[in-house]
Amino acid sequence: MLLVYTHKITPRVSYIFKHIFIRMLNIPIQFTSKTEEFIPYKGPKISYAEKPILEEISVKPHSLLFEQGVSDIEIYVSDWESVPCFFQTAAKGIIPFDIFAASFYLISRYEEYLPHVLDQHARFSSDDGLAKKHRFLEKPVIDIWALKLLQLLKDSYPNLIYQERKFKYLSTIDVDLAISFKQKGIIRSFIGYFKDIINFNFANIKIRTLVLLNLQKDPFDTFDQLQIIQEKYQINTHFFFLLGDYSAFDTNNSVNSPKFQSLIKSVADFAKVGIHPSYFTMKNFEKLKKEVKRLEEITNRPVKMSRQHFLRLKLPDTYHHLIDLEIAEDYTMGYSKYPGFRASTCTPFYFYDLDYEIQTPLRIIPFAVMDATLNDYMQLSPEEGYRKIIQLLDEVKRVNGTFVTLFHNDTLSENKRWKGWSSIYERVVQQCVAV
Repeated sequence: MLLVYTHKITPRVSYIFKHIFIRMLNIPIQFTSKTEEFIPYKGPKISYAEKPILEEISVKPHSLLFEQGVSDIEIYVSDWESVPCFFQTAAKGIIPFDIFAASFYLISRYEEYLPHVLDQHARFSSDDGLAKKHRFLEKPVIDIWALKLLQLLKDSYPNLIYQERKFKYLSTIDVDLAISFKQKGIIRSFIGYFKDIINFNFANIKIRTLVLLNLQKDPFDTFDQLQIIQEKYQINTHFFFLLGDYSAFDTNNSVNSPKFQSLIKSVADFAKVGIHPSYFTMKNFEKLKKEVKRLEEITNRPVKMSRQHFLRLKLPDTYHHLIDLEIAEDYTMGYSKYPGFRASTCTPFYFYDLDYEIQTPLRIIPFAVMDATLNDYMQLSPEEGYRKIIQLLDEVKRVNGTFVTLFHNDTLSENKRWKGWSSIYERVVQQCVAV
């Protein structure tokens, strides 16, 4: 048991200390604000105070964990043994910054509550994030800090009891459009033909016709391949289905299509299935509720997982809505424009609500990289994209974290947009499961 001394045990203090020590480092902790309890304690201990009580490991606190609400905080980023850090409080200390306040600032997404510029889809702009500005977006710095802290504890307390955490891989698949040509109805099929003709896309006309005549499999119907890869490598795979009403941003198959519903049921037989709330659900509770109900009626199971379409996330509103619908896990935490760690961690965490100053039951599973980021935003070749994924994988393996990838079913389609990408997914999986 690690004993933690602090003069005031606030909800923020409790949340971040438990996250780092219990959920990340597997070290049980107990708090005290009484020096008469702390001083005689013979086991491992740490103080979070202006000055060390004895000669224990001590972190001098920034004010953040003793405040409420949000305010504009001036941040200076420096280095702690070549690792970026901020909230410097003890320049000459063994830990020169408030590792707990800095971790809380990043993991609570504090900066997303402050006034900020929105991007074209009304999202927090990744370019304005602290991690992107200071070039540590592709490093899970909270995990790196935590392991450095663990080493300091082990050096001071050789008999420290803890459980070494292990690397995990989770594959997630977003299904924006399950079937490219079929199950769209006569009008949408006609519009598709018309667009192909005016764009002189004769190859697409040929494929569309063969698919509609049942002479060729739909290129987006890659679910058998995904199942084969899952079973071959024994990985966990989660699918997120878009079930919104048709719009310019939501061009999914009709939720009333028996074949589409049958596909969802078949996928749910071999993998976990969650909702992919449509574009306009970010702030629209009723629309979100309707889509969750649709999936529950199809699968006859409660919906417990979610990832927002276009990664449209408005804090804390979107998370409030998910909590109200008893969604247990959200997988939206990542950026469209850049790969990396939006919350600066590769460890799942519980959403801390800065409006109400409480830890919520909503578990956040951050992803590290999305296929569309590499192909559409960064315009990388398939091989360049693969190397970027492996670079991020190596970062996560170094801290024994959880590596979460985001692919789409159509990435394996070899259509014009994804030419050359069909083998990348399996190659990534191979590397993720390699010992």
